[in-house]
Amino acid sequence: MFYRHLAGLALLGLTVSAAGAAERPVVVELFTSQGCSSCPPANAYLNELARDRTDVLPLAFHVTYWDRLGWKDPFSLPEATSRQDRYGHRFGDGSYTPEIVVDGASSHVGSQRQDVGSAIDAARQKSTTAATLSLAKHTDGLSIDVGAGQGRGRLLLIGFDHAHTTAIRRGENGGRTLEEANVVRSVRGIGDWQGSPLTLREKFPEGEDVAVLLEAPDGRIIGAARLSGS
Repeated sequence: MFYRHLAGLALLGLTVSAAGAAERPVVVELFTSQGCSSCPPANAYLNELARDRTDVLPLAFHVTYWDRLGWKDPFSLPEATSRQDRYGHRFGDGSYTPEIVVDGASSHVGSQRQDVGSAIDAARQKSTTAATLSLAKHTDGLSIDVGAGQGRGRLLLIGFDHAHTTAIRRGENGGRTLEEANVVRSVRGIGDWQGSPLTLREKFPEGEDVAVLLEAPDGRIIGAARLSGS
C-alpha cells in the first residue's frame, strides 16, 4: 500500500569522478521503506539503474515514518525523512512511498518506470551544472574540489552502501527478502559554494561509497559526483 506522511511532520589511489555540464550524472533519489509493500517494484527499478546506467546516480533514502507500522527498517534515517519533507513542501504533494525525485526538479511515483524514465531523459538534455565536482580518497579522509561557476549552492556529503539483502520478518513485506542497491547510510551538509573554486577535506562518511551533491537554493541539483572505481 502507499503510505502518505503529511509534509511538515516529521580510497587510496582512487581516481576522481567529475562531471562537466553534459557529463555529470542525473541524480535519482528514491524515498522508500522496507515496511511498504508498494516499494519493492521501485526498489527493483533503482537496482537496475545502479547496475546498468553510468549516467545516473541512484540513491535510496529510507524514511522513518514506516518504522512504527510493523517493521523497523534498519536503514531508515531521520535525515532521509527530513529531506523528503522539504521536497514535499516544495512540490506540494506531502511525503509518500515510493517517491522518486529526479535531479531535485520533479517528483514521481517510484514504481512508474515510464514516467521516471522520461524524467531522467529530460534531465539529461537540460540538466544544469553550475560547477564541476571531484572527489579523492586519502588515508585520512576525502578531498572534495568544486570548480568555479555561476550561482551558489549547498554541498551535501552522502555515504551509501552498494547492496543489501534483508529478510523481512514483520509488517507488510513480512516473509519477503529484499534486494536493495545504493542504500544511503549518512547525509550531512559540508559547506556552501558561492561561485569561487573551493577545496574541502572531510572524514569518510558512514557507507562503502561516497557521493557529493551541489544543491541550488531552490533544491535543484546543479552538480554531482561520486568516487569512481567503487
